[in-house]
Amino acid sequence: MTVLNTTRLRLEPFNDAHLDGLYAVNGNAEVMKYISGRPETREQTAAIIKRVEGHWAKYGYSWWAFVERASGEVVGAGCIQNLRRDGAHPDPACPLEVGWRLRRDRWHQGLAIEAAIAMTDFAFKGLHAEALYAVCNPENSASEAVMKRLGMRYRGVEKWYAAELTTYEVTRPEWQRIKAPE
Repeated sequence: MTVLNTTRLRLEPFNDAHLDGLYAVNGNAEVMKYISGRPETREQTAAIIKRVEGHWAKYGYSWWAFVERASGEVVGAGCIQNLRRDGAHPDPACPLEVGWRLRRDRWHQGLAIEAAIAMTDFAFKGLHAEALYAVCNPENSASEAVMKRLGMRYRGVEKWYAAELTTYEVTRPEWQRIKAPE
């Protein structure tokens, strides 16, 4: 399982040690407004951690907890995962997506783009993805702004997770032009 580091964050694959922090993120109604429309229970967060651990073992990618380096607190979560048409089970035939969410008190600090850049690099360099998508509720202008800052191109409103979602994409050659090689 891959750990990613940025200037302010350490992205750690979900594990039981992240339960309290992830519940603080996913249990917040404002955070979940455009994702599921309702906060998660602690039990749902615990079940998701177990499911994500299995995805890491099976696919070599899934969800990370965003651990703030200065405080050691979980301040968000993000993923590289396969999009789903119906929202049920992972479908490796569907394109990869990058996604993120932040604890409410960490909004508007640039953490989402910082994490998104690291996860996008992982998708293209570590997984050799040809393209990467990002989706959001059409009313979620903050996530759409991150997609634009990431250099993604608008595809339109498409059906993913059994919903009509704003969809953006970046290809590997586009990402290589956007992000200078190290």
